[in-house]
Amino acid sequence: MDKNTFTGLFLIMAIIAGSIYFLKPSEAELKKERLVQHQDSLKKAGLAKANTPATAAAAKADTTKKATAVTDSLILKSPFGAASVGTEKLITLENAELIVKLSTKGGKVASVELKNYKTFDKKPLILFNGPQTHFGLNFAAGNSNINTDNYYFTSTATDLKVKGSDSSSITLRLSYSPTQYIDYIYSLKGEGFKLGLTVKPTGLDNILANASPVNLNWAASLHKQEKDIKQERLYSTVYYFNNEGNVDYLSEAKDDQKDVSDKKMQWIAFKQHFFSNALIAKNGITRSNMAVATDVADTSDVKQMKADLTLARSADGSIPLEFYFGPNRYSTLKAQGVELQKLVNLGWGPLKYINQFAVLPLFNVLKNFNWNYGLVILILTIALKLVLSPLTYKSYLSMAKMRVLKPEMDEIKTKVGEDNPTLLQQEYLKLYKKAGVNPLGGCLPLLIQMPIVIAFFKFFPSLFELRGESFLWMHDLSTYDAVVTFPTIPFIGDHISLMCLLMTISTLIYTYFNNQISGATGQMKYIGYITPIIFLATLNSYPSGLNYYYFLANMLTFLQQYLIKFMVDDKKIHAQIQENKKKPEEAKKKKSGFQARMEEMMRAQQQAKK
Repeated sequence: MDKNTFTGLFLIMAIIAGSIYFLKPSEAELKKERLVQHQDSLKKAGLAKANTPATAAAAKADTTKKATAVTDSLILKSPFGAASVGTEKLITLENAELIVKLSTKGGKVASVELKNYKTFDKKPLILFNGPQTHFGLNFAAGNSNINTDNYYFTSTATDLKVKGSDSSSITLRLSYSPTQYIDYIYSLKGEGFKLGLTVKPTGLDNILANASPVNLNWAASLHKQEKDIKQERLYSTVYYFNNEGNVDYLSEAKDDQKDVSDKKMQWIAFKQHFFSNALIAKNGITRSNMAVATDVADTSDVKQMKADLTLARSADGSIPLEFYFGPNRYSTLKAQGVELQKLVNLGWGPLKYINQFAVLPLFNVLKNFNWNYGLVILILTIALKLVLSPLTYKSYLSMAKMRVLKPEMDEIKTKVGEDNPTLLQQEYLKLYKKAGVNPLGGCLPLLIQMPIVIAFFKFFPSLFELRGESFLWMHDLSTYDAVVTFPTIPFIGDHISLMCLLMTISTLIYTYFNNQISGATGQMKYIGYITPIIFLATLNSYPSGLNYYYFLANMLTFLQQYLIKFMVDDKKIHAQIQENKKKPEEAKKKKSGFQARMEEMMRAQQQAKK
């Protein structure tokens, strides 16, 4: 390369280097260029932003507006689409007994608090609330299945408090169009446990024809209110009442489900031990699928209950309903006028009639004296024992006769021996016939009393009046009175109830003295001691009021037997038996049916052996 060529190339490189150096853009210019390039790329994607805050906000608003416009167009094309978005608001209705919160989402009753009652630990008593509460009409509109529980209602009403004899109402509206909507009209009186609800469709004949029934989904998870959740669950389930006057319910002991379509129902209730949520359909319920389930791991909720109902409608297409949110007090339920008192389980068969027509009226009379409920139970037990005293006397007299005959029975046993029990029983029967003694005379009066004793087993656990009432060391007669607590033991639980323990001890003592009176021997002497031990395990978690009654019954029986003892002379009984022996023909005529059957059976056995 010659000198001139080299010089030319050098100058060209120097010019290029100088141009690059002197013409290089500043940092601000580079930043601006990068921003422009970025905006160009966003513009191509349709989401361009300005390089200033004001421009960026405007761009964002424009983007949101476009997206909302697209969403709105889709919503407006769907049935009740405008009501599918919104914000939940709560409206409070209050009277002397209730605080009811209505939710604009679903237009439903979101929660209910009973103002005049508390939970066992003195907290506000809220029957239900939370996400597991559902109440919605189910129907088809267009190509969509609508459940009003998922839509937002509107209301211009504010919180409402009703007093005294006043009444008021609030309307929540689910709009389909300005002239088409569904109204939920809630009404509340100043006093009482009822909340009225009228569902009134307007302009929706093409969707909800007046002649067609409407499906309703109702579900709630009921909160724990009592001390012992296991016992509370044993008395909680779904109840329903049909137009034939019969009440029925799902299983209380396990998860259950039932479909009823053959009978029209008047009301359905989510019943807890001492409180209920009932839905009363004035036009009736034509079909219902009900279910109850228990989450044993959840100690805050008693049970989850639901009901899918088909509701009959009025001529104008409306659906008149009523809620009852209140206590399971028999008198309060009866005052509602729709047989709600049948929510109180007074037992089955004859037990129900004993409790309903004898025990409950007497209890209500005693209650009106405003005594402590411990004294009421005492007077009730004394009255019962006085009514049954003739049977007690007859039972004692029969056992005394058997006791007087025991020496002669022992002689027969020694003579005949134990190797031939059939012959031994025949000889016993001959003795009974001559003496004019019925061997079952002591048992029959006790058997007659048993239905009454068992009736109380159903009466006291269902008695709302005992809830929260104290007596002596028992702080609440409606639940157990734990004197000792410990880790859970099978069949016993985690505590010992003092009143149950006293009841068991008194029953053991009663059994001992009863054996002395009857002269029981052998296995029969010890069988009676097993039952009190079973009672201790069974009744340990039952209401202390029930165990208190059984304890009082034992004490009063001791007193009765002590007094009867002065009225029954064993020598006179023995003399009478000897007189009867001298009149065999007359005694034979007075032979009981039982004795005749026993003799016939003995003769048949003897013939079979021969």
